[in-house]
Amino acid sequence: MIKFLDLQKINRQYKEELKGVASEVIDSGWYLLGDRVTQFEKQLANYLDVANCIGVGNGLDALRLILRAYIEMGIMQRGDEVIVPANTYIASVLAISDNGLKPIFVEPNIDTNNIDISKIEESITENTKAIMIVHLYGRVCWSEKLVELSKKYNLKLIEDNAQAIGAKWNGKKAGSLGDAAGFSFYPGKNLGALGDSGAVSTNDNELASIIRAIANYGSHKKYENKYMGLNSRMDEIQAAFLSVKLKYIDAENEQRRRVAEFYISSVSNSSIELPILPITRDEHVWHLFVVRTENRDNLQQHLIVNKVQSLIHYPIPPHKQKCYENCNNLVFPITEKIHKDILSLPISSVLMEDEVKQIVDALNQF
Repeated sequence: MIKFLDLQKINRQYKEELKGVASEVIDSGWYLLGDRVTQFEKQLANYLDVANCIGVGNGLDALRLILRAYIEMGIMQRGDEVIVPANTYIASVLAISDNGLKPIFVEPNIDTNNIDISKIEESITENTKAIMIVHLYGRVCWSEKLVELSKKYNLKLIEDNAQAIGAKWNGKKAGSLGDAAGFSFYPGKNLGALGDSGAVSTNDNELASIIRAIANYGSHKKYENKYMGLNSRMDEIQAAFLSVKLKYIDAENEQRRRVAEFYISSVSNSSIELPILPITRDEHVWHLFVVRTENRDNLQQHLIVNKVQSLIHYPIPPHKQKCYENCNNLVFPITEKIHKDILSLPISSVLMEDEVKQIVDALNQF
């Protein structure tokens, strides 16, 4: 069986380096808020070309903390609205509602699966305070129109960059485009830890300082708590692992691009709708390679018979989830079609050429 994602093989490439830094952390006797986290934060900030990066517990917390800090700064208050894609992983929405803010869903562009920027303005009200952009599946979502909207209505632009580290728009990396960005380093991400962790990036020094405090029990100084904070800190060993793997992220992303381009040039089954290539290669880092077909369940079973594992990202859109019962009556036909038809194929930096060809053959035989 070709695995959807072979994490053991990915991390085996760096096994000796990972073991080395793990040993150093163990021997140091310092496991939280130490030099390794500081080092990784600086490395990530340099990679993104931003002023600040703050290591946090996970990607959801990264987004939660950005919004919470804006509330502490008086820029937002409970009940305010945040525009968010209807087609996204639920974490984007949870971060909003967890802060007592109201998610306002906007349909995606069917060609990119990302939020349709042309539809955002019609959803802006006097209560709108931010637009959360999700670079879904690894494809950067940005435009001059989006920036103009933020200035016209004085809105914060927040990037959910859980899936697109290394992607670029006009030469700038995702995570450096808006006012702040949240990153996830969940093990399956392009830059994955060996556990949970995340980060926030921003050029706003005040925002960064408040986020850092809130994530550490609301404390700027030990035992002095300015905010009713939470515990969301990247640990030293994950920071050490991420420092190793960050060195290789661009090369790994390039391998993903090659796999994606092979799929697109080689799959010739008219019943399978392939993703559209971006205008420039560096706009997409292919965290996921997602196809659409009206016969998804049959295709997934066909791939299993042909020893290919696939996954569905994501079967139920956020507005149809039980936890958002008050939104269940909303209708977003493009989003709902995407969630009904999509199937994610194997893609990674360690997928072998013969494996990709086997997958393509299975798809063409469907």
